Amino acid sequence: MGSPYSHPPREAERRATLAVVTAGLGEPSTSRLLADRLAHAARDQLAARGRPADVHVVELRELAGAIADHLVTGFPPARLRDALTEVATADALIAVTPVFAASYSGLFKSFFDLLEPDALHGTPVLMAATGGTARHSLALEHAVRPLFGYLRAPTVPTAVFAAPEDWGGGDRQTGELAARVERAAGELADMTAGTRGRAAGTRGRAAAAPTATDGEAPLDVVPFAEQLAALSVRN
Repeated sequence: MGSPYSHPPREAERRATLAVVTAGLGEPSTSRLLADRLAHAARDQLAARGRPADVHVVELRELAGAIADHLVTGFPPARLRDALTEVATADALIAVTPVFAASYSGLFKSFFDLLEPDALHGTPVLMAATGGTARHSLALEHAVRPLFGYLRAPTVPTAVFAAPEDWGGGDRQTGELAARVERAAGELADMTAGTRGRAAGTRGRAAAAPTATDGEAPLDVVPFAEQLAALSVRN
């Protein structure tokens, strides 16, 4: 038995969980390659800050059929349910999508559509994407960052985009990609190392409706349909 005077492990000593979601369609895919580089860098950066991490990779290509079934039926197969739980309960998230038609892929968006509204509330996110030309890099700012903003997940300042020329053999572009990977991983580690993970069983669920606290009058909430009806009468 532990000493009655012992204290719980400090936050910096608790292992972190890092979820990695990649939506590449090929096998192998550049999205998965980029995701692996980011995960390795983030794990090293967290370890350097005294917060070792366990990495869990969610390959959406393998869950495409289950995602479609869940969207139609509302019932996730066990494998998809486990993946959603891994993402919802992680201390940090790396999300990588290929860019199609100047935005994230449909598979990427469909997966995040299945999460409960508050599942990622407060979870630090490192965004990344791959595409056929560097011109697609703006998709991270005009599409992916707003998505996580809507989910109330704070995103690191540096988003990482990899174009075909970034995968060269030691040229200038490759060095620039490595620098972006390290910078983004460091930012994610900084945001994660000092955060306290949410308790198991509370993450991945929608927030409860506001209630009155002790000593306060009950909240008088008017249903939205009644508000619309009253507005129609006034107009």
